[in-house]
Amino acid sequence: MTTIRDPLWNNIRVDPIARQLIDAPAFQRLRYVRQLGLAHLVYPGATHSRFEHALGAYHLAKRTLHTLREAGALAGVSPDEPAIVAAAALLHDLGHYPFSHALEEIGVAHHEEVARALISEGEVASILDTAYGEGTPARVMALIRGESASPLQGLISGSLDLDKIDYLKRDAFMCGVPYGEIDEDRLIHAIVLLADPTTGRRVTGVRAKALSALESLLFAKYQMYRNVYWHHAVRSATAMYKRLVEDALRSGRLKAAALVRYTDEGLLHALDAPPASPILDGIRSRRLYKRAFETPAALLEGIDLEWLATDRDRVRAAEEALAKHAGLKAGELLLDYPAKTQMLSLDLPVLMRDESVVRLTAAGMAGAIDLPVLSEKLYHSARWLRVFTAARVTMERETVLAALA
Repeated sequence: MTTIRDPLWNNIRVDPIARQLIDAPAFQRLRYVRQLGLAHLVYPGATHSRFEHALGAYHLAKRTLHTLREAGALAGVSPDEPAIVAAAALLHDLGHYPFSHALEEIGVAHHEEVARALISEGEVASILDTAYGEGTPARVMALIRGESASPLQGLISGSLDLDKIDYLKRDAFMCGVPYGEIDEDRLIHAIVLLADPTTGRRVTGVRAKALSALESLLFAKYQMYRNVYWHHAVRSATAMYKRLVEDALRSGRLKAAALVRYTDEGLLHALDAPPASPILDGIRSRRLYKRAFETPAALLEGIDLEWLATDRDRVRAAEEALAKHAGLKAGELLLDYPAKTQMLSLDLPVLMRDESVVRLTAAGMAGAIDLPVLSEKLYHSARWLRVFTAARVTMERETVLAALA
């Protein structure tokens, strides 16, 4: 076993197969892809990488599997399944683009789909096939995409996946904010394998005694979105970066298929070609676009703006119309409305004290956890529509909404 020191979990013990996967070039690239994209421009400590997070997810997977094994809960599970689940935890972010999730908002393939080629072909696939048998890469991908029939699927993709525990705690710790406090020990020791009350299949669930810890995880997620992930300056830098890359893709200077090969700085270097880009200079020197207009989603009820996260041609047309109205050049005004995410979603079985099994869903659980009652309000208070401009101007609500209509 190899021991790696980690600022969050202290010692992470890595088995020989995981060590081979870590040494593969596709995994080593993650050292140079920041976990939080451009958030370090707001929180200077947020320079941690996808590499560290992947190790943390692997650590939590091994820790949870050990706890389940000690409790006898892995009886009936295929003997090689725990090792494959740990590998999936380690490799789940292999397909991330430079600066994290931002580029998925301009229409390039999702990072989980990009990971398919990296896991199914080349060195990583060879290691997995040699260690666990032919067909292992496909089993790992099924876990990552939430499509596996394994009873341990929920540890990799679901309401209580271990990835979520690591990134919330790690991101809060590295940003220096108090929002990621999660009782992960309580949650890990409460994880059980049980029969789904709807399908009868054996799946990952949680004991009722951990519902308060689960509630704290969901609130931590909301607070991190509100204060870190969707912070106005982080979103300004992200909007600038998206426009910079999108322009390069549209002009042919960059190919979408090549994006996953870059590191953060490698991509910025590739974009640094004549003619000079004021957006790139702004990102590098932290001269970010300013807020010309902003409003929370709570004040946009009844207005369909979901296309802002998907229809880039329509977004650019609206940006150009608003820029012209404000006397700005094309590219000097950017719209931002974060892609809709199920921030407080829940869907997992709960083992009650009387040994009955109840499914906890978005409808909540009377008398136990009623977050769904608050979730939409919390979500709409964290998600904001913003107009960012290179020069400091002010725009009226009516003007912005008319352009978007």
